[in-house]
Amino acid sequence: VQLVESGGGLVQPGGSLRLSCAASGFAFSSYGMSWYRKAPGKERELVATITSTSGNTNYPNSVKGRFTISRDNANNMVYLQMNDLKPEDTAVYYCHAAFWEPMAPVTEYWGQGTQVTVSL
Repeated sequence: VQLVESGGGLVQPGGSLRLSCAASGFAFSSYGMSWYRKAPGKERELVATITSTSGNTNYPNSVKGRFTISRDNANNMVYLQMNDLKPEDTAVYYCHAAFWEPMAPVTEYWGQGTQVTVSL
């Protein structure tokens, strides 16, 4: 099982980045996919989630209207489009996959993370 993130980097405030996550080794289309972030000294934060089949999305208020999560089930990819980036968006961003079934623990996988730095 692998989740490999890419697309991070240094961007100025107000700029945009698109993160990608390539998934392999599991039934991608059956998993809910999410992006989390972890900044130094802060708790890990869920920033976007998309369901497995319907493609419903959810975002916290901190990124709503600026971030967009999408998925390509044919190619086992999930994306995070980040616009109007702010210095407080600086963090390591992680791709996450989760599968739930009745009466069983959740099955989940994490990527290794990609650094996003928003600074002048």
